[in-house]
Amino acid sequence: MPKRRVLLVDDEVAVLLTMKAVLEISGFDVDTAASAHEGKSKIKLHEYQMVITDMRMESDASGRDVILAARSAPYHPAVALLTAYPEDDWADMGADKMLVKPMQTAVLLRQIEKLLETHAAKLLRLSTAAAGTSSRAKKVVGKRLPVTRPPVRKKVSAKKKKKR
Repeated sequence: MPKRRVLLVDDEVAVLLTMKAVLEISGFDVDTAASAHEGKSKIKLHEYQMVITDMRMESDASGRDVILAARSAPYHPAVALLTAYPEDDWADMGADKMLVKPMQTAVLLRQIEKLLETHAAKLLRLSTAAAGTSSRAKKVVGKRLPVTRPPVRKKVSAKKKKKR
């Protein structure tokens, strides 16, 4: 089974190194970014199954920028907001899950696994729905549809025009 790729974005080096070690021991392939700018760059250059980002880095809303970059990535990663300052609008920002620091390692790993499972199921549902739509469209394309033509107007002969 290939390792699942995760991007950790946090400006606290101790958090990055600790979480990276915990996730790698648990079988993940982990990239790190120490700023929102670096995180957004890595999201564009690489493909991840999950992006975990801190909220407050260069600014109080840096995490929001990382979430938006992850949401616009063509490979659709799961997104978790990691924060010591829980916010009520984390789902409105586009995150799939909020992880509150500090957290026990076992709880963190369970939450990440569950998020990856639910996200994979969501992607499968979306791709199945899209495939169903395209196959229905192919069926319609394959059928001959009735041709609707504009009503035919009778030509008025030159004699009738003169009588008018």
